[in-house]
Amino acid sequence: PVITAPPCSLCPEGAHRFQWIRNLVPEFGISSSHVKVLSSPAEFYELLKVQIKTAKQRVVMASLYLGTGLLEQELVDCLEEALEKSLQAKGSSDLRVSILLDFTRGSRGRKNSRTMLIPLLQRFPKQVRVSLFHTPNLRGLLRLLIPERFNETIGLQHIKVYLFDDNVILSGANLSDLYFTNRQDRYVLLQDSPEIADFFTELVDAIGDVSLQLQQDDTVQMMEGMVHPYQGDKMAYCEIANQRVMEVINSARTRQELLHAKTFHSSQEGSPLLSQQDSQASGDLKPEPDTWIYPLIQMKPFGIQIDEMVTETLLTEAERGARIYLTTGYFNLTQAYMDLILGTRAEYRILLASPEVNGFFGAKGVAGAIPAAYVYIEHQFYGEVCCLHQQERVQLQEYFRTGWTFHAKGLWLYLAGSNLPCLTLIGSPNFGYRSVHRDLEAQVAIVTENKTLQQQLHQEQEQLYLCSGVVSSSTFEQPNRYVKLWVKLVTPLIKNFF
Repeated sequence: PVITAPPCSLCPEGAHRFQWIRNLVPEFGISSSHVKVLSSPAEFYELLKVQIKTAKQRVVMASLYLGTGLLEQELVDCLEEALEKSLQAKGSSDLRVSILLDFTRGSRGRKNSRTMLIPLLQRFPKQVRVSLFHTPNLRGLLRLLIPERFNETIGLQHIKVYLFDDNVILSGANLSDLYFTNRQDRYVLLQDSPEIADFFTELVDAIGDVSLQLQQDDTVQMMEGMVHPYQGDKMAYCEIANQRVMEVINSARTRQELLHAKTFHSSQEGSPLLSQQDSQASGDLKPEPDTWIYPLIQMKPFGIQIDEMVTETLLTEAERGARIYLTTGYFNLTQAYMDLILGTRAEYRILLASPEVNGFFGAKGVAGAIPAAYVYIEHQFYGEVCCLHQQERVQLQEYFRTGWTFHAKGLWLYLAGSNLPCLTLIGSPNFGYRSVHRDLEAQVAIVTENKTLQQQLHQEQEQLYLCSGVVSSSTFEQPNRYVKLWVKLVTPLIKNFF
């Protein structure tokens, strides 16, 4: 946990109680009218298509992978159409497309993310960049011996950010047909937010620069002069990656601090009017922000642990009477998060996938046993809750919806005495070992004082929790909760890989 002193001595005490996050990352103050919470996969998919078609300057998409079905092909067609239109309009295109995916997941199978995107690279070589991140931890003999699919357990590019000009979508959803139809996730659109869009463009560029670049003939190569992630020196690679990413975070933080000082403390009287008059003169009067966005990055392979620090601090600082609604598609909390939940004062409502809506349900081979392993982990945690007589304070709830799978992640924080959340975390982390230690992750903390946006976030939470049932000891007596002995024995050994 980090120091929670307010970062700006000139700001009134208690402007909002989460300003300490600004000590670690850039703070983007925006109007709540720019934030839109989406609720369904179909809405997410339609928005992606519309945003691609109307993009003029940039499309930046970071995801684990791009699927190979008809819906995904339609997305690629939209990109092609937008690039074509941009070329025709100017003779030379202003539109740039940058796509960041994971190397191992994006290379799985003969038809894969790479084969889906190569036609774009061939047709628009100057406008399109496809970067494939390869974890530095998969190298040498390990890389040769571990088969496809299993090699994804070592570490992934897990960030999901979809950005079009100055509009940014943050989500836990990947670019695959399930996530466009019947796999429930969370999605938030930040409209007309150039500073936030610039930050995530720079972040994706930084990771792209230390990633393999897809070529037109389906080969990959590193940018000139860049250390190779699995052939080069591991420490040197991680050091460069750390520098590139921290440079993005720190330069944005400095920019935003200067902007904050100029906007709110520009005259001796402390009046924010000066900047208001400046922007009025240019015909662009911006309302004073009532909502703050903090990007939280977690890249343990590169020694970056900002998301973990902020999450642990939020759990530590939550006072008696506060309520935290925490959700994850894969319930496998780190020991630190479990200890904080069991040892602090706030009330917890933890939403997780029932075995039938787990993404691995019905999978072939060993992967088919993963839902049972999650049941075992859940049962153990529930046992600890009961042992400490915390069933009232810490409640587990299982999401179930016929024909759907569950992938939503994040949390909503309700301060003591409040019926609406003032903070939410939304993005790619699952609060598990992988998210904290193995993968590249990003989410945002959204803090808002605006009642309408708080209401939107509250409705989002309610809608998800409505499809759930409370876990009790009888839950684990159901026949579908039977966990085979071999799964119980193996789970402690492999729980850090899924």
